[in-house]
Amino acid sequence: MGIPTEPIGSIPRSAELLAAMAAHAAGRLGDDELAAAQDDAVRDTIRRLEEIGSPVVTDGEQSKPSFATYPLTGLDRLAPDGAVIPFADGHQRQLPRLTAGPLRYAVHADRYLRTARRHATVPVKQAVIAPSALSLLYPPDGIDGYSREAFLDDLTAEAEADIRGCLDAGAHSVQLDFTEARLALKLDPGGGLLEQFIAINNRVLERFTAAEQARIGVHTCPGGDQDSTHSLDVDYTALLPGLLRLKAGAFYVQLASEPDPEKALGVLADHLPGQARVFIGVTDPIDPRVESPEQVRDRVLAAARRLPVERLGTCDDCGFSPFADDTSTSRDTAFAKIRARIEGTALAAHELGV
Repeated sequence: MGIPTEPIGSIPRSAELLAAMAAHAAGRLGDDELAAAQDDAVRDTIRRLEEIGSPVVTDGEQSKPSFATYPLTGLDRLAPDGAVIPFADGHQRQLPRLTAGPLRYAVHADRYLRTARRHATVPVKQAVIAPSALSLLYPPDGIDGYSREAFLDDLTAEAEADIRGCLDAGAHSVQLDFTEARLALKLDPGGGLLEQFIAINNRVLERFTAAEQARIGVHTCPGGDQDSTHSLDVDYTALLPGLLRLKAGAFYVQLASEPDPEKALGVLADHLPGQARVFIGVTDPIDPRVESPEQVRDRVLAAARRLPVERLGTCDDCGFSPFADDTSTSRDTAFAKIRARIEGTALAAHELGV
């Protein structure tokens, strides 16, 4: 049986792609040439993942502008002064603000999946942005003629279509990136914002059958951008019980960088629902040191002491480059960490006899 292991999503863009992106932004490269560079980067990403034995691959988000804003690519009715996400090192990311309705995704994630599947010989998973993150597009003072409830109706329909399109296109699994979950508790320690986010996500997830939900997972981490996080100082015990109420079949949980992983494992063991599987993070993308397979093995064995091994998997803590301009981790380092995850997971499975 083994222990399943999966990437989270983003991998640093290739040097050739970064150069093509810069040339395109400067007007020196056309759209078709950029698309060709993106396709080459996807092909190379999948080739390298398969060469190191990844049983499930992604496209590395080579063509996404960011994990969060891909549905908005080319969309009008947006202003640049939306919600601000502050990171511990002082840098910020800012979402756009919706200026008029209705909300419609300009890009759906099955576009990336279909391209990846042309290059892959193993199953492909697809990451999508959680609707809770895009709920932040709606301004606090409202939009004339477009109520928040009407916006949430449109967001729910678009998020459902984003997920369903990937399932229908043959995704091995669809992963909702819910990195704002822990941040919600930092912004609102009382938990109201987190509850609002969980309700928005379940509003979408409840539209799927139990069999479909089994192919949908949720990823949580304290952010990982330019070697910094936005909410690592938030206590996991305040987040995980609520997170595990989401109607999903898998949970991808950052753990390698967690200050007290044993405490988090205890909460996971106490609250893991139904037949859900938990994929624990065993590599830290923002730590420049490459984990050894033995380190990964020991992290898996520690988790197996608290969680049923038949409901255990491994992953990376976070994507390696969730925003296209994040070059803080090299492409080679990312693949070295992924190799360590794959090999260490196999060592643990052998020791556990699975």
